[in-house]
Amino acid sequence: MSKSYKDLDVYKISLDLFIKTHKFSFKMPKYETYELGSQIRRSADSVNSNIVEGYGRKVYKNDFVRFLIYSHSSNDETKNHLLKIKKLYPHLAQEAEELEDEYHNLGGKIHKFIEYVRNNWKT
Repeated sequence: MSKSYKDLDVYKISLDLFIKTHKFSFKMPKYETYELGSQIRRSADSVNSNIVEGYGRKVYKNDFVRFLIYSHSSNDETKNHLLKIKKLYPHLAQEAEELEDEYHNLGGKIHKFIEYVRNNWKT
């Protein structure tokens, strides 16, 4: 068992992606800073933060799984925001596509981790 949420691969990847996404969000036009930019920053943060909060409740397996599911859902939300950005801002499409691919891979890892916790986690 991990000693800290910081030891989890899904945490490390989601934190790195949050930082990339946060920086990327400021490449959109200024008027998007508090609209779509804010939404993608919050959903990317939620992917990471729900892993941390779930880990904090790890003694309650069902709570841990629930927060990992929230993380996975926020991951999907972030991918959807990236899709909108690709359509609205073609000059950002390539970078948004690369981020979307990374979030797709992270989603698979979160899903596998949810299954691991469901089947193997000892409280």
